[in-house]
Amino acid sequence: MPDPLVLKKYSNRRLYDTRNSRYVTLEDVSTMIRSGEQLQIQDATTGEDVTAFILTQVVLEAAKHKNSLLPVSVLHLLIRYGDNALGEFFEKYFQKTIQNYLETKKAFDQQFGQWLDMGLDLSRRKPEMMAGTSSMEAMMEMFSFPKPFTPKKADPKHPDPSDSSDSEPKKP
Repeated sequence: MPDPLVLKKYSNRRLYDTRNSRYVTLEDVSTMIRSGEQLQIQDATTGEDVTAFILTQVVLEAAKHKNSLLPVSVLHLLIRYGDNALGEFFEKYFQKTIQNYLETKKAFDQQFGQWLDMGLDLSRRKPEMMAGTSSMEAMMEMFSFPKPFTPKKADPKHPDPSDSSDSEPKKP
């Protein structure tokens, strides 16, 4: 895994991208992470790792625009129990749950795409598959197999007398 991109956080709340020598916004941080970048954010004066704090700010900014992130009951639990019980849960289970969900979703999307491709391929090949039926019928006749039943089309000019209800004997 490549080294994370180091950002420096200054006391005026500005973030400095040390790789590209420019200041960045929380929106830029969000875009970097969405593109797959790993970040490490350090306080410029103390060197303290403030990555979790800044990433929490990024999440809160996104929640502010969408008006919600987590249900209110979960937010109450986060505040009530803080680092004690929930920290371990988020570290061990929540991350794995989200990763498993994303992997399963990706696998399902790939499988569904393959099914769609198979269906499209069959519908494209149907005419060529059906074209061979006449040669199959000839081969079956050659080996004295009966011809498959094909229903007759009704001819209104020449009705089939066996289909007529008039051919049945009339009861007195």
